[in-house]
Amino acid sequence: MNLRSFLRLTAAGLLLGAAALFGQAAWMRSKAAVASVLIERSLQSTLRDGRPRRPWSWADFHPVARLRVPRLGVTTPVLSNASGATLAFGVGRVPGTGEHVILAGHRDTWAAFLRDVRVGDALTLAGPGEAHRYCVRAIRVVAAEDVRVLEGSEHRLILITCWPFGGLTRSRLRLAVEAEENGPECPAEKS
Repeated sequence: MNLRSFLRLTAAGLLLGAAALFGQAAWMRSKAAVASVLIERSLQSTLRDGRPRRPWSWADFHPVARLRVPRLGVTTPVLSNASGATLAFGVGRVPGTGEHVILAGHRDTWAAFLRDVRVGDALTLAGPGEAHRYCVRAIRVVAAEDVRVLEGSEHRLILITCWPFGGLTRSRLRLAVEAEENGPECPAEKS
């Protein structure tokens, strides 16, 4: 085989590999788009009648609420658990947390909006037949094993994601956004 044939064969192999990678990326994006539509449909049904519905038959979760951050224009479904598989599809509720509602999400996808949340922001968590309003009171970075973020008054919403944003490796740090159930309004709602 001469050099020219070798280079042509190598170029063809590289182009075929690149096409396969682009095809795989397009397939993953298509699956994510379909999953989002199915999750939204099951959430709408759940909010309408209170009956939990899985977005597809083999899903190990179901949507339970809708989280809104009005200042940022964020509206996202909240899923019934916070397992690694579930967090691939959205923000998940950590089960067994008593009077606190703890939500977790991946820093580079579903919880990326936490980068822009500020103290004083209003949050709404709407489930079947009820909506709870919260006001962000604190934002801090904590160690992953630090459970002190769970201490405090009842009726709080805590949003957790890995820190720092844009990290390429696993992190032992977490960003914790703490919000208390508020009265009629948050300071950020006035602006």
